Amino acid sequence: MAAGGAGGIPLLLLVVLVVVLVVPGVLPQGAAERRCFCQVTGYLDDCICDVETIDAFNNYKLFPRLNQLLESDYFRYYKVNLKKPCPFWDDNSHCGMRDCAVQPCPSDEVPDGIRSGSYKYSEEANNRDGECEEAERLGAVDDSLSTETREAVLQWTRHDDSSESFCEADDIYSPDAEYVDLLLNPERYTGYKGPDAWKIWNSIYEENCFKPQNVKRPLASGRDDGGHTFYKWLKGVCVEKRAFYRLISGLHASINIHLSARYLLQDTWSEKRWGPNVTEFQQRFDEVLTRGEGPRRLKNLYFLYLIELRALSKVLPFFERPGFQLYTGNESQDAEMKDLLLEILHLAKSFPLHFDENSFFAGNKKEAAKLKEEFRLHFKNISKIMDCVGCFKCRLWGKLQTQGLGTALKILFSENLIEKIPESGPSYGFQLTRQEIVALFNAFGRVSTSVKELENFRNILQNMR
Repeated sequence: MAAGGAGGIPLLLLVVLVVVLVVPGVLPQGAAERRCFCQVTGYLDDCICDVETIDAFNNYKLFPRLNQLLESDYFRYYKVNLKKPCPFWDDNSHCGMRDCAVQPCPSDEVPDGIRSGSYKYSEEANNRDGECEEAERLGAVDDSLSTETREAVLQWTRHDDSSESFCEADDIYSPDAEYVDLLLNPERYTGYKGPDAWKIWNSIYEENCFKPQNVKRPLASGRDDGGHTFYKWLKGVCVEKRAFYRLISGLHASINIHLSARYLLQDTWSEKRWGPNVTEFQQRFDEVLTRGEGPRRLKNLYFLYLIELRALSKVLPFFERPGFQLYTGNESQDAEMKDLLLEILHLAKSFPLHFDENSFFAGNKKEAAKLKEEFRLHFKNISKIMDCVGCFKCRLWGKLQTQGLGTALKILFSENLIEKIPESGPSYGFQLTRQEIVALFNAFGRVSTSVKELENFRNILQNMR
């Protein structure tokens, strides 16, 4: 998916982001390659964290370990239905370019442990699931069932239900759902752009970001006052709605960085070469070429990073339980990857400048609950829009990244349940499916990669000066 956007969770202080930029109009556009416009620095809006701390933490500590984890069998296979029809408009405009295609896995290439229990999250859960299915078969009101077993059935049913989810999850038992090897189908530029891609992002921003129709977002078609009206409106809304917009803008920015960093530079009969396209990157993020929007988009990327990092730090108790496994059937590799997973989560927890989400949906409980439900439904709607993306590779990564972000939000809003997880035994108060786990870490891997790629583009631009 292509094109632009911009706009937090209430945090400890509101500070001004210092951005080292050229003044618009001082340099001609032809001098863009001499401007290191991606050098965002200082504190972030609605956060006490600064960009430099994130860059150092991500690029030199977390990113290398996370990449290693995502190359493992448990995290590289993702089951997805790319044939679901668009629920919002009739659309048969599928991308016909070969780079839009997705290559599914033959079933015999997927590890047995993943195929045998794909929608649960551990061997322990697969075993318990059999017990619950048997209990349901007997009937939830059967007098022969113990109170404990009946309660287990009820809890399991509740947590398998989508009522607590922020995403419209695929039915992975559908005949159209297939496993995809994410390493063989990397996110990169496919040529999918123009009206079809614009329609997707326009639907997301205009219909799902709490924005009134008469307030035009910056660079949108029609009236554009340099974003003055939009940012005046954004500043005046509650922090939850502002955060929602910034998360979507950050996700959009991250996707655009991926497309710019893995651009098709050469396509001949003998070779295809992918790499960073500085011109494409400048068109999306240069302050002058985007009339000031580029730096705001990058700020929102860092905001998204902090949200997902915070979720990883919060969910540690779920994964620390001895009974939890990254179950693929390869016992030694599963144990090794769990150790690496816990190392990453402990590293995430050690981050020195986490944001404080405690005031999110605070205040009047009735109004807060209503707003939280609106927030959840808006995000769930965005996850449905991913089935309208015409490029199948873009659809794959769009669905995965929205499910990953939705899982991060689910974690942040389940803090009390996570704190009550027992050190051993099943966790009925809070559950994650394997799909959610794979999406959570791969989505954060994409954001982490974006922060790393910013450093690469920064170095390229400095060398061009």
